[in-house]
Amino acid sequence: MKKHPEKIHRIGLLANCGLPAGQAALQRALALITRHGRIAATEESAARQAGLQCPTFPNAAALARHCDLLMVFGGDGTILRAARESGGGRTAILGVNVGRLGFLNAVAVADLPGALQQLWDNDFIIESRPLLEATGQGRGKAVQCCALNDVVISHGAVSRVVELEVSVNGEALTQYRGDGLIVSSPTGSTAYSLSAGGPIVSPTAQVFAITPICPHALSNRSVIVNSNATVKVTVLSEQLEIIVSADGQMQAALGCGDVVTIRRARRAVHFLHLGGWSFFDTVRRKLHWSGSSV
Repeated sequence: MKKHPEKIHRIGLLANCGLPAGQAALQRALALITRHGRIAATEESAARQAGLQCPTFPNAAALARHCDLLMVFGGDGTILRAARESGGGRTAILGVNVGRLGFLNAVAVADLPGALQQLWDNDFIIESRPLLEATGQGRGKAVQCCALNDVVISHGAVSRVVELEVSVNGEALTQYRGDGLIVSSPTGSTAYSLSAGGPIVSPTAQVFAITPICPHALSNRSVIVNSNATVKVTVLSEQLEIIVSADGQMQAALGCGDVVTIRRARRAVHFLHLGGWSFFDTVRRKLHWSGSSV
């Protein structure tokens, strides 16, 4: 993490405008930003849906290129969309929670005025989060995708046992039998991997987690590997629909013998955290942990 040396002048606004709360949050943010003499912009579709009068761009990637910050209103799904569509560029993302759990959201929508004042005061840090890259072949077609949270290989519509062979840096790890497998970044450790029994990983840790989904062997547990590792997953199941997905978005169907290679991508996603932010405080609040220190 590091202090950001420059002031924030142009803010790109993104939201899940399918939710009335998302539209209302955009309208409020626009009013607050322009009141302080800064420039706010958004996507063309969001401007139409929320009735905003401000500069617009055709998509999130173009918006990110012309702004100092992307302010994203919604839950984690909306932030994942912003990260995916902005292409892992240098523009940082600040999440404002109008969803539910929101591990990636640093600010509650009710706290927006105070959060903007911290931006104007340059009271924030920028943190880089690694992306995962998955490449390979799926039923004769090329597979290439990036994910901020996780790459998942699992069964399709028919709930049958999936058999997968996994190696790390060319060395055999094991063969998994179960519902599938999750390879998650530290950011994704609080997403699907956590629900499958995986560990919570500090976002600054240089590791990935390999977590089986409902494994048949009770001894199968998450394995932590260095973020420079290359993980290869080979499909062993025959006559079964298997899919690979990135951040919950289906990428391809896989067949017996297909291999997907997962490694750290060259690109990263940058998050803005306001002064006073703490990952462990976020974990305690979001998971409702209690104890003598809380």
